[in-house]
Amino acid sequence: MTNEIIIYSTNFCPYCVAAKNLLKSKQLEYTEIRVDKNLEQRNLMMKKSGRTSVPQIFINGTHVGGFDDLNALVRNNKLEALLN
Repeated sequence: MTNEIIIYSTNFCPYCVAAKNLLKSKQLEYTEIRVDKNLEQRNLMMKKSGRTSVPQIFINGTHVGGFDDLNALVRNNKLEALLN
């Protein structure tokens, strides 16, 4: 099974870059949705996450949060539980 990982991001966000690099280091593929170029996608991100900051990360439909939240999952060996 493949995992659906979605990252809502902007081009100028260092935490977005860190989150993408972390996922790459785990050899996980993701879909990036740039919200700095698309107001409709930004509004969707805010509705789904309840947050306005980026990145916002979703794994298999579960809202993980931002980079710090993703990093905490990795550090605490809880990322695998969200993956198929």
